[in-house]
Amino acid sequence: MDLKEIIRRVGYFRNKANYSARALSLTIGKNSAYITKMEAGEFEPSMKIILDIIEACNITPEEFFYEDVNSYKIDKENLNILKTLPESKKIALKELLK
Repeated sequence: MDLKEIIRRVGYFRNKANYSARALSLTIGKNSAYITKMEAGEFEPSMKIILDIIEACNITPEEFFYEDVNSYKIDKENLNILKTLPESKKIALKELLK
């Protein structure tokens, strides 16, 4: 994942969490223009800042970095269901999906 995509996701999850750029900046302990400047590409955020943003937006690093943010929840639900199946049903499902 490149920097442009990381910054795009910051905006996506910020909006999803109903944060303005100013509010998120203040929530993570930065000046009020921090997120606006970051989203404008004026600088690269550190991994610590990305993790602070993830925490503030009440998501997990797994969700933030998931390949397709739009299908994360359904993929996660499907995986949780799959984990509960007995091995014989997992094998049958695998064959069905082929």
